[in-house]
Amino acid sequence: MNNDFDWRLIRSFLAALDRGSLLGAAKAMGSTQPTVGRHIGELESQLGVVLFERTGRGLLPTEMALRLADSARAMESNANELARSVSGAQSGRAGTVRITASQPVACFVLPPVLAQMRLALPEIQVELVASNQVSNLLRREADIALRMVQPDQVSLVAKRIGKVTLGAYAHRDYLRRRGTPRRMEDLLAHELVGGDKDEAMVRGFASFGFPVTREAFAFRTDDLIAYWEAVRSGLGVGFLADYLARMDSQLIALLPMIRIPPLPIWLTVHREIRTSPRIRAVYDFLATAVPRAL
Repeated sequence: MNNDFDWRLIRSFLAALDRGSLLGAAKAMGSTQPTVGRHIGELESQLGVVLFERTGRGLLPTEMALRLADSARAMESNANELARSVSGAQSGRAGTVRITASQPVACFVLPPVLAQMRLALPEIQVELVASNQVSNLLRREADIALRMVQPDQVSLVAKRIGKVTLGAYAHRDYLRRRGTPRRMEDLLAHELVGGDKDEAMVRGFASFGFPVTREAFAFRTDDLIAYWEAVRSGLGVGFLADYLARMDSQLIALLPMIRIPPLPIWLTVHREIRTSPRIRAVYDFLATAVPRAL
């Protein structure tokens, strides 16, 4: 590797590795597909290895690419830590904080919370990213994350600030049309709203002693907003967060005997939070306001 090595090539390599295509990598980086392709070509040329097999379905990493990935991530982590140190050295709270959360939390929980925060911390601007990827924090694509899973990266600090309870719901019009299920097994004769590639609901039914296939769900989607709107539109019985269901008075809670394990909600930041008064202020506000909103 020569002394003029361009570190942007590493970013393009990791984006392509994580997204599985040049187009996906370009979107993630705010770049263009030809640029990412050129970066990967240059990196392969400088290293003298093939990193990806180009297939009709995207990029398939070679064994060499997988071996290089850990070293590349370490380089990226060191660069990000340097950037955070410079950013954290800035005094005062004025500026921007970037927050990431899942779709429903970003769309329905955070906006009113952030409206309150705007009054309490008017000097802070907010950027909100609806995403489920923990990598947002690691890659410095966000400062603070709200997640339903606890991250295991040692560079992150996670605080459990509450839980999201879940239940079975259906629209009044659907229940008038199809009747109200009284027992778990009654659901098998109903229209069900489920996941597409996400098999959490299939596993959930199996845990209650009802093994079903994905075909048991008449409507399937992994988009959580589309799922919510499908249940609201009367497509069938679905499983929703209680805080969401409370937003529509036409939704009826069903089968209270079903005990669905609640989802913990974690507030996650970098360890360098202590060096940034701005991020600390937003973190402290969310730690108090989000549990109240839920």
